[in-house]
Amino acid sequence: MTREVKWGLCATVKASAKDILRFAAFHLSAGAHRVHIFLDAPNPDAFAHLKAHPKCRVTLCDDTYWRRRGGKPPVKHQVRQSRNATHCYQRASDLDWLIHMDVDEFLIAEKPLWQHLSQLPVTCLTARIRPMEALAQLQPTGETMAFKRFVPNGPDRLSTVKALYPTYGQYVRGGFLSHVAGKLLVRTGRNDIEVRIHNIFQSDTMNPAEAALTDVTLAHVHAATWDTWRAAYDYRHIKGAYRADLAPAESGGVTLHDFLAQLVQSRGDSGLRHFFDEVCADTPDHRARLQAHDLLAEHRLDLDAHVNQHFPDFTGG
Repeated sequence: MTREVKWGLCATVKASAKDILRFAAFHLSAGAHRVHIFLDAPNPDAFAHLKAHPKCRVTLCDDTYWRRRGGKPPVKHQVRQSRNATHCYQRASDLDWLIHMDVDEFLIAEKPLWQHLSQLPVTCLTARIRPMEALAQLQPTGETMAFKRFVPNGPDRLSTVKALYPTYGQYVRGGFLSHVAGKLLVRTGRNDIEVRIHNIFQSDTMNPAEAALTDVTLAHVHAATWDTWRAAYDYRHIKGAYRADLAPAESGGVTLHDFLAQLVQSRGDSGLRHFFDEVCADTPDHRARLQAHDLLAEHRLDLDAHVNQHFPDFTGG
């Protein structure tokens, strides 16, 4: 009989208590043996509920925490994420596999994740899960969500994306506003492992013995609604998914950072809204375009139901 593989996740988060507990509860229901949450800002409500759950571990990353880790908090949040994830990996002796994720990402599989992991060869050290990106609802309903599937890299990717998004396709890599790289599970108990956001290094080797978990998907709710996307836009444009140092979607083309800056300068929020409506909004036309290319997926996350199951005393809105 196959032994149940123990997997867990870690995340460095700065979000509402509701979103943090939704993220944790969803993955507890998915079979996570351990959920490690590093709070990038104080959140007493989330801390209390996570602390009380036997499968959760919560750490407040305040100045005292970083001093114990050897200095001041790293300026870039990506560096804080990587350092926390590596620290967590080094202490994950109760897990067979660990994945670093963000609070708006959810692992989707038709059968328990441990069964997928148990089928990997013992020589496999890293397993990649590709994303699908949620369409933004104009009004949140809590019902089944629509997602755009991952478009594999290859000679037809750009033409497919331009067909989906005739105005803006040349600026969005794979048709996604955020990453197309996905996230990696890494087998625990290895030496010299450094966890990055989308990759793993063992000494100087990137993603050693990597496999693809093609039957598991990373559902990324990068933009839940226009309001939440607009509220996060300025930060993402400077420091996050649309920052200046990321490569353009098309070789030699304009980066998404520069294009969006030009769009805001010339058309303001109306320009951003036009971009959002074509590339991200959940509309019948958008769904039809995705369906025509077999790139439409639907899934019900049931986040509040999972919170009620695992954190029944939480009453926050």
